[in-house]
Amino acid sequence: MLADIILYIIIFIFGTVIGSFLNVCIYRIPEHEDIVKTRSHCMSCGGQLRWYDMFPLFSYLFLRGRCRLCKAKLSVQYPLIEAVNGILYVVIVLIHGVNTDSLLCCLLASALLVLSVIDFRTYEIPFGINLFILALGLIRAAMDYHNILAYLIGFLAVSAVLAVLYYATGGRAIGGGDVKLMAACGLFLGWKLVIMAFLLGCILGAVIHLIRMRVSGEDHVLAMGPYLSAGVLIAALWGNQLLTWYLGQF
Repeated sequence: MLADIILYIIIFIFGTVIGSFLNVCIYRIPEHEDIVKTRSHCMSCGGQLRWYDMFPLFSYLFLRGRCRLCKAKLSVQYPLIEAVNGILYVVIVLIHGVNTDSLLCCLLASALLVLSVIDFRTYEIPFGINLFILALGLIRAAMDYHNILAYLIGFLAVSAVLAVLYYATGGRAIGGGDVKLMAACGLFLGWKLVIMAFLLGCILGAVIHLIRMRVSGEDHVLAMGPYLSAGVLIAALWGNQLLTWYLGQF
């Protein structure tokens, strides 16, 4: 039991470290800044951050949510993304165990987290993130090559329909990034789970969008990326159990 607790603490810490990098991606990718070579800096004053300014979670608490250099207030997004990513890693390992599949799912969860925040803010899904998810899908399909046909069908099962809708409406009904996202995730999940993921994403999007409209009293442009990402993550973690339960009702 103690060994398990230590393991999950290590996994959480590792997740928060990756989460710190995800914050870099979230801020820099929309601005077309380099996410590797450019040194970390304050978004307000541009001052370069020291290594002790970048401890996940702890630096934000120690600095009381303010930049050490200019004292500008830091976004709560920093510790939130770090904590969420750490929790996601722990949940994934709890469900799938310590194996290669968990590693791929952790990387998928991180990519979906970055994608969701960027799409929510800009209504655009970066092509590079979809390409990264596609690479994960290729690796997962290769590892389960006996069922390769299910993954290949998954690549087209939802995305082909969305592509027709995209071109038929001139991009007004669905975004091109959403089409690519469902293609990449379909290769990762296979056709059964990607259909489930899409349905779950649509349900979540419709419900939450209506709630937002009711609460704010304003119309909102719907960014589907976050909701599709939530559907994909649910399908990746609990999809097979949900399918078994659903089919057992008949």
